[in-house]
Amino acid sequence: MNILAGNRKVAIIGAGFVGASIAYALTLRNIARDIVLIDIDAKKAAGEALDIQHGIPYMGKSAVRAGDYSDCKDCDLIVITAGRGRRPGESRLQLMQDNSRIMRNVVDNIQKHYTRSVILVVSNPADILTYLCDKWMGLENGMVFGTGCVLDSSRLVRCVADYVKLSTEVVKGTIVGEHGDSQIPIWSRLAIAGVPMEEYCENVGLAWGHAEKDTIADRVKTMGAEIIAAKGKTHYGIATCVGSLADAVLNQRLTIASVSTTLQGEYGVCDVALSIPSIIGVNGVERRLEENWDTDELSAFRQSAITLKNKIDELGNI
Repeated sequence: MNILAGNRKVAIIGAGFVGASIAYALTLRNIARDIVLIDIDAKKAAGEALDIQHGIPYMGKSAVRAGDYSDCKDCDLIVITAGRGRRPGESRLQLMQDNSRIMRNVVDNIQKHYTRSVILVVSNPADILTYLCDKWMGLENGMVFGTGCVLDSSRLVRCVADYVKLSTEVVKGTIVGEHGDSQIPIWSRLAIAGVPMEEYCENVGLAWGHAEKDTIADRVKTMGAEIIAAKGKTHYGIATCVGSLADAVLNQRLTIASVSTTLQGEYGVCDVALSIPSIIGVNGVERRLEENWDTDELSAFRQSAITLKNKIDELGNI
């Protein structure tokens, strides 16, 4: 399927903190023309839409409104945030049973009105729900994708920038695999302004070894849980990440990000959704990139795939 973005219409399913923050981010950046908030609590969706619309007009021109699943018709992008969030001390995979059932209901309702659209899964556990949504929707591979490790990669870049005391703009780094505990930083390709990290640190006299890598990796992996423990939920970071992905889909501004799709043999993995660097455009994930990782990174990635496949098997039929 070849979709040409036209109306720049977006449906956001789930008007909680994440869904509303995404609508706000899209509005501020004028990424979409028409944004529809869909939620089981229609009154809340209407309130969020009104609150966003009451901002200063020149800060955003999107039409934001509450709607229902019939508004999925003729969308260019459907963003799924529905599901319960993580509780303090809970892993993303512990959400699997509850949110898989919610995803089944969401997909059933989308299918009644679906005419076209890329579908972006934000709900957790993102990889499992992306795989299930992809399977149930039955669209061309790449039309359904998940935010996956795009936020983890952003957090990695932030942590590395803080360590080297430079702007995030010069740091290029990626997290792949599960959006969760088995995620893998690709240290072998981490670079500062195009200079390999190890070489850069040697030049400026910074330590860079297993201890530094482990500290940053642990910080990135636990950052979401830390935020949830402090304020109850995370929503601003993922909203800005979705804004970037939505811009690629709606405005045909190709970008590369570590997002989750059902793999078809890349890195020796298939039939499971995991994050790898991917080109994102009007048709969702246009191409998945196969980079040269070191042996340990590739092995960890394949183990991450096994972990998620086992979890999917536990679900059975929903």
